[in-house]
Amino acid sequence: MSASRPRTFGGGVDGVLLVAVLLVAVNLRAPITALPPVVTDVAAELGLTAATAGLLTGIPVLCFALATPAVAGLLGRSSLRTAIAVALALILAGTLLRSLDLFGVAALGHGGTFAGTVLIGLGITTANLGLPMIAQRDFPGHVSTVTGLYTAAINVGTVATTALTAPLADAVGWRWALVSWGVLALVALVWWWRSVPAEPPRPARADRPAPARRPGADTADRVAEGMAQGVTGTEPEAAARRERHVLATPFTWALCAMFALQSSSFYALTAWLPLILEDLAGIPRSAAGGAASLFQGFAIVGGLAVPLAVRRLSLRTTFGGIAVLWLLLPAGLLLDPGAWAVWASAAGVAQAANFVVVFTLVAQRFPTVRRGRQASATVQSVGYSFAAVAPTAVGALQTATGTWTAPVAVVLVALVVMAVVGLVLTGPGRPTGAAPGRP
Repeated sequence: MSASRPRTFGGGVDGVLLVAVLLVAVNLRAPITALPPVVTDVAAELGLTAATAGLLTGIPVLCFALATPAVAGLLGRSSLRTAIAVALALILAGTLLRSLDLFGVAALGHGGTFAGTVLIGLGITTANLGLPMIAQRDFPGHVSTVTGLYTAAINVGTVATTALTAPLADAVGWRWALVSWGVLALVALVWWWRSVPAEPPRPARADRPAPARRPGADTADRVAEGMAQGVTGTEPEAAARRERHVLATPFTWALCAMFALQSSSFYALTAWLPLILEDLAGIPRSAAGGAASLFQGFAIVGGLAVPLAVRRLSLRTTFGGIAVLWLLLPAGLLLDPGAWAVWASAAGVAQAANFVVVFTLVAQRFPTVRRGRQASATVQSVGYSFAAVAPTAVGALQTATGTWTAPVAVVLVALVVMAVVGLVLTGPGRPTGAAPGRP
């Protein structure tokens, strides 16, 4: 970014750019979480089974898994300003296409719904990779703050769409309700393009060194750096030859399992929680979306809590508390569904906090830029591949059993396994696969 940009926040933080980042972040899950509150209406009108309707939540996540390598390559060759603008344009176009019958193109059937969902997934994938790069590049010394703020903004978007889509659908129909959230992408796109200046030409070399970590950088900085390493920088070849590839280390595959179980549980519940609460807790359909929004809303707390917790507690102790909170939702819905608000709130904190823990482990155990990039890409690709099919699998299980009890029990088992794996991984240990003599 231009060095002449006005600084409007304390500590040298560029307020105009920060607002742009937060507006982009609001769109990074909102189009996905807008669907579950009206998925019954969508399935009924389009003639979809529960399993097929689950694809509408699973497809964007599959894009996260499959498109990440290609998108990362494109980001290395293009302006971040342009890339984020394209991402927002894809999200807006996908949001409109998903409800294409509004514009008299009903002949496309529900093909437009699925095509629009793919565009949404590609747009979110691009922004998912771009924002950590911007946080690290344009907010040096404030990476943890900016990462926490845009994580909170993501969850603000999910809360709004989860709570308000069903009431909107009651008033104007599910198609207009889903299309209305395109306003978020439009506002973000206009603000981004008008407020973020064009970047100078990139140098020909792509192997730029990673920025030095400031002394005393906290865990949240390491988390954000670890996430950004998936798309920036390389290590000298001599050092690379001394290290084992991340795919050759058991830790990598255990971390993949942990993230796969975390993400699968999150997206399965995101897709179906309104209907689960309606069935198991007796919440009226009109209120189920608002009830489920607790699961998304309390994620704002979880994303900011981990850096504070690990300053006073070990990472293993912090994760143990997170695992307990996560398990409360499926266990509570099976044993005492009347207390659903407590269980959903606790799990909301946990699901966001556990995401931070996963990438803390990436940054701690794979501390070099090259290995961090490899590990981050592997963990996300594997984890999101499983998460992509979770909503469909859960929907199919509900169709087969006629109840949401069995799917919730499966989520409970998955989270128990994740807790065991996580407790092992968060134990003390040296960086995985480091060369002899390396810290």
